[in-house]
Amino acid sequence: MIDLPHAENQVHHVNSFQDLVSTPFQGDINSMCWSRKLTGSFSEIVAELEGGGNITELDQDLLNELELTEQGQLARKTILKDFNALKAHGASPSLNLIKRYERDESYPFFPTDVYSFHVDRSPIPTDTFLCTYFGESSEILPNHQAKQKVLVPEIREKLKKYYSVPEKDFESFLREHFFDLHYQAKLGAQPIQLGNGHLWKLAVDHPESKVLPCVHRAPKEKLGESRLLLIC
Repeated sequence: MIDLPHAENQVHHVNSFQDLVSTPFQGDINSMCWSRKLTGSFSEIVAELEGGGNITELDQDLLNELELTEQGQLARKTILKDFNALKAHGASPSLNLIKRYERDESYPFFPTDVYSFHVDRSPIPTDTFLCTYFGESSEILPNHQAKQKVLVPEIREKLKKYYSVPEKDFESFLREHFFDLHYQAKLGAQPIQLGNGHLWKLAVDHPESKVLPCVHRAPKEKLGESRLLLIC
């Protein structure tokens, strides 16, 4: 089991895929982890697929076409097993090779890209699943260590002045432009790295949710090292 000393009661560990998808969030728990120590060479798959754009979506046919060593084949088998298990659960997984995400330069003092701590929102009940097989892993932030950016007085005033939004339309404006989904870490906050190989389930902001959505962000990639990420 991975060590998460600062997660307190927010992270729940399970021992199987079935437990991960069937165990509901409740109370303070809004993230779950199936901790695993995977075998195989995921770096070999990354090396075979390097050379594309900043984000390359990989399909099963492409993975199956790769000529891999025995260790590479073990890694591929794990990825395909995870992919198909999530599809059978009703999710729509995407396997991505990521050099870097696009930075949001639309809002000079309030970027809304995935490098910012944020929560996911959906109009229907759903969860976010993700696993980093290789490269820097995503981070989550305990909710009590995060503050919604739009509740910070200085930020609210800047938004109102910069966009000249009437007071009566301000809350709708924040939601329409996804500002309300973003958070900043409080002083002394300690983000939790999700690690490699572990399959995670994160709570999403949706109408039927009984828990707070999980605050998370994409990591800053290491120069010259791509990430291999399964997400849905």
